Amino acid sequence: MPGAITQLSFYVGDWTVIVPADKLIEAGRFLRDTPETAFDFCSDVTASDWPPRAQRFDVIYCLYSTRHRHRVRLKVRAGDNEPVPSVSVLWPAANWLEREVYDLFGVNFVGHPDRRRILMPEDWQGFPQRKDYPLEGPGELLMESPLDWLRLKQAREESEIE
Repeated sequence: MPGAITQLSFYVGDWTVIVPADKLIEAGRFLRDTPETAFDFCSDVTASDWPPRAQRFDVIYCLYSTRHRHRVRLKVRAGDNEPVPSVSVLWPAANWLEREVYDLFGVNFVGHPDRRRILMPEDWQGFPQRKDYPLEGPGELLMESPLDWLRLKQAREESEIE
């Protein structure tokens, strides 16, 4: 696949292949369909956040070949709003895994059949696994005292009644 691999590494017995986002589906299809590789199982999709970089996210696909019993990590680097194509067309198991990465990191998966939050409430602000996310949550009170939580809950209930 000429021009599809930007970096290749071997560490602790596993290969990592980094490809540009626009080559992800092509590289994934090659890894899945080529008999010598036969990566037929996407066991995990995760991300790591590197805020100083322009392409701050590494989206990491952990692939496994049940036929050959070997694994590879396929990585894509993406910026804050850069599109990353969904691989759920290649590995249906990636559907929920990509939803989790979207929900916690805010990675912009395009072509996903059901991109919505899976862990956090729909109205949640921000993405809690980003390194720049505030520890106490977006605009929430620090819940050091149960009385603070109770007062906040009562205030919200009163405002809903009015």
